[in-house]
Order: sequence, then structure tokens, then C-alpha cells
Amino acid sequence: MKIFVCIKQVPDTETRIKLKPDNSDIDSNGVKWIVNPYDEFAIEEAVKIKEPNQGATVTVVSVGPKARLTNSLRTAMAMGCDDGILIDEANSLDSLTMAKAIAKAIKAEGEFSAVFTGVLSIDDNESAIGPMLAELLEIPHVGVVSKLESAGDEWTAEREVEGGTKEVFTMKLPGLITATKGLNKPRFASLPNIMKAKKKPIKEMTLSDLGLSSDDVKIQLNQYQMPADKEPVKMLTGDSAAQVSELVKLLREEAKVL
Repeated sequence: MKIFVCIKQVPDTETRIKLKPDNSDIDSNGVKWIVNPYDEFAIEEAVKIKEPNQGATVTVVSVGPKARLTNSLRTAMAMGCDDGILIDEANSLDSLTMAKAIAKAIKAEGEFSAVFTGVLSIDDNESAIGPMLAELLEIPHVGVVSKLESAGDEWTAEREVEGGTKEVFTMKLPGLITATKGLNKPRFASLPNIMKAKKKPIKEMTLSDLGLSSDDVKIQLNQYQMPADKEPVKMLTGDSAAQVSELVKLLREEAKVL
């Protein structure tokens, strides 16, 4: 059984984001980069499936600048992945080009049983790579999976939908799963495993090695803007009747929604 896990490196949630002077992109100076939190659920599930299956392997794949991406790949390997594929690319790519690069890298490795991704990345918030990758690999996929039962070449995946109801799908392998919160509890990378991860192999390649280039990018983002400052909160005083009266007045005269 050969399993692939696709991860993305994103700014730490506590990082104070700044834009470049021309607003063309995020200023990466001083940014702390981490493994996308949703991708950690994907890593954990892949490793859990690998552990009882003798001979099974998990390969972690990612696209980005080698200078900083190696750390995230090593983190994934410290969590239990066996090796990694690094697609070195310094420029920002749109989701489709990134999915094409990952698909070509996976296909070049031969037959595989499953692919895991996080349900979305916390920076772009697109939820696009998983479904695109499944389409390019010509395999079925189940998204937003919060429970997974793996048995042989037929897996049962459960996902939550609107209204608190759940959907259950049976999927024949090879297939793709996008993992969400609740699927598992990602393990911490222990110090011994961090040291072992430094010796695990990482295969490096570029877009050109995969028959792609920056010309394949169809969507380019520019003129980034920071969110507007929130208006100050106005506290209402007095008893409940007075507060209700004041609230109605403010909604009618200031907010103009009544």
C-alpha cells in the first residue's frame, strides 16, 4: 500500500501579516511558516492506516520554495511519513497549476492506493486542491471527512453536511480523502522522531521537470488589502427595557437597518 499526503506551508495563525509596499503580495519577512493545520489531520490519518499494514508507506508531497518548505516536510516525516517529494517553486501558483504539479509527481511514482489532503488551507481558504487533484488523477474522492473506516480496498467515509446531518460514502481504492477537524488528533513530533526525520529522503524536482512552467498559471492575484478596522463597540447601559429601547434607536438612526 502506497499512500500520498499533500501538505501546504502557511503563515502561523499568530503571525502579524504585512503587505509588500506595492500591495502585490504578503511580505514574507518575519513570517513564521507552519504545516497547514488541516493537513495535519491528513498526515495523522495516513500514518494511522500505514502502521498496521506491513510494507505500507506514506509519502508527503508539497509545492513551494525549497529554502523554507523543507522544514514542513521534515515535520510531516517526524509525524510518521516515510519520505517526501519537494516541488521547488518560488513563485505563487494558482490552485489548478499546483494540482497539476502534484498529480504529475504522484503519477511518476507509479501505482498508489490513496491520497490525503486537508479540507482547505487557512491562508487562501479555497478547498480547491483536493477535488482538482482527484479529477486529474481520475480517482473518486470524498471531501470534508470527519470519520474514516479503512478495510482492504474499500473504505467508508463519513462527512457532516448542513443541518447537522451526516453522509456516508463507500469508496473503492485508489481514492482521495480531504480531512477535516474531528477525524483524529494529530500526534506531536517527538524529539527522537525529529532526529530520524533528518535522515529520511526528500526527492526534489521543479515545475519544468514535470512539464509545467509559470506560463501555466491562469490566475494571478494583485492589489491585496488588509481588512478594514472594526468599528468600536458601543456598550448599552441601564436595565433591559432601557437597553432594548436604545438598541432599537441605534439600529434605526445609526445603522439604518430598521
